[in-house]
Amino acid sequence: MPSPIPVRTASRQAEVAWFSALCADDYEFLGIPDGHLRSSFAHCSHIVQKADSHGFQNILLPSGWIAGQDALTFAAALAPQTRQINQLVALRMGEVWPPMLARAIATVDHLSQGRLCLNIISSDLPGLKESNEVRYGRSREIIQILKKLWSTEGSLAWQGEHYQFNLPTCDPAKPYQQNGGPLLYFGGISPLAQDLCAQFCDVFLMWPETEARLEATMRGMAEKAASYGRQIDFGLRIHVIVRETEAEARNAADRLISRLDLEKGQEIRNRSMDSQSAGVLRQDELRAMSPDLFIEDHVWSGIGLARSGCGSAIVGDPDQVLAKLHRYMDLGIRSFILSGYPHLEECDLFAKHVLPHLPTCRLNEVQGRLVPQPVTPLTTAPRT
Repeated sequence: MPSPIPVRTASRQAEVAWFSALCADDYEFLGIPDGHLRSSFAHCSHIVQKADSHGFQNILLPSGWIAGQDALTFAAALAPQTRQINQLVALRMGEVWPPMLARAIATVDHLSQGRLCLNIISSDLPGLKESNEVRYGRSREIIQILKKLWSTEGSLAWQGEHYQFNLPTCDPAKPYQQNGGPLLYFGGISPLAQDLCAQFCDVFLMWPETEARLEATMRGMAEKAASYGRQIDFGLRIHVIVRETEAEARNAADRLISRLDLEKGQEIRNRSMDSQSAGVLRQDELRAMSPDLFIEDHVWSGIGLARSGCGSAIVGDPDQVLAKLHRYMDLGIRSFILSGYPHLEECDLFAKHVLPHLPTCRLNEVQGRLVPQPVTPLTTAPRT
């Protein structure tokens, strides 16, 4: 039997997150826009508040260049409106000048009293096509700048390939969470992406594949992290369709794509900036090999017919869905980012049938990030 994959969170617990459709990704029938499910602040905040009330530990706020909500601004608004849930904010590196981004993140971290995590995104900026080397090089610089700004007292000079500046003071940029600031979640299977995550990030996120492929990826990433003297945690972004019986769950999956025009689905996929990424293409390969859209037991790839990014769902009755999640936990996965269509209804169903039976935790609590920094008095008069 292979040795266990080393993970930072050694205890057999997982952070269970839901998903808020900030980027116009909510449907009753996949690919058929529905006005009451559009990406409005009211609808998306309702999803977050629903997940908060059900006891999910986290929620992903995605980022995309289409009509929708700005993730960090949205998180700032929701922080005082939620009780216990963390918000995992997707940030595309390069959209905001790094010193200002560090200040904005620190502000939201204080608003939420440490209930903030960051999903680092390195896809192309809107309207711009760049090489992997440029995109990941820029992300690498920004992550280092953020960490320095969150830990440096006094001035900071930075001379890099993408950014050069000299700040007279870094004192205002300290987040609520100590020991490195908010946890950094990162996904990407290209060599440059994996190396960046292994060196700087805390949770490596994967999209649905077979268990064997996931395990191989995790082992490779654990080795990369070890080469930098680090350990990381592993997460899985996947949809879920749970019903009282397996037949009902499969019927719900079939119903979801029953009105889908495949050309329209391809159009929806292509408008996402990650539609040609290595991770999406690997999912496409598995779906093409499956005559019934199931890439393995209870993992159905039909969602990828009209969605880039995460394209598969766990489909089954409560016991089957729970068993699949436990198999993933046995591999060493410590974070699940789940969703379903429509997001509010599936959130209720998962919270009813599965969530109470999972051993859960908050990864930023496990890693000791929720230690507020002491408040120090101003040494100069504030500007008026």
